[in-house]
Amino acid sequence: MPENTVTVPLAPMEPQGVADAFAYIRAVQAGDIDTAGAVADGIGPELHRLLLDVAARVFIPVTAVDDCDGEPCAHSFLAAALGRLLLELLCHGMCLGGLPGIADTITRFTENILTEDHSDVADVLRQLEAAGMKQAMEAHPVHRTTA
Repeated sequence: MPENTVTVPLAPMEPQGVADAFAYIRAVQAGDIDTAGAVADGIGPELHRLLLDVAARVFIPVTAVDDCDGEPCAHSFLAAALGRLLLELLCHGMCLGGLPGIADTITRFTENILTEDHSDVADVLRQLEAAGMKQAMEAHPVHRTTA
């Protein structure tokens, strides 16, 4: 990831990376530890970077606040909402740097910030995955050869 993700656009992920990361996130979100473990074992240490890439793509567009000349604007609620999210994460005593912590942070951010009805988190995660996959496929088209 670029050092300054506010001014430098994030490079699209590879399609397989999007699929792998969201397979893990969905398994953690569903509480399916066996599947999450199998996915993590199958991907290996690369999963950590993939999850951080997804987190950046979920958090950065939402938390980017337009210049409002120091005045409160429509996006001002984000700071309070993010503060509540961080407090919630701290209360659960989670290690945010590990794979489950990153996946859970993405899920909780989705639940607390991106959804109005907390029951549609899985649907929003599918939408985020579809958007990431579309961007990845556009940036990394599959080259087909005809026989």
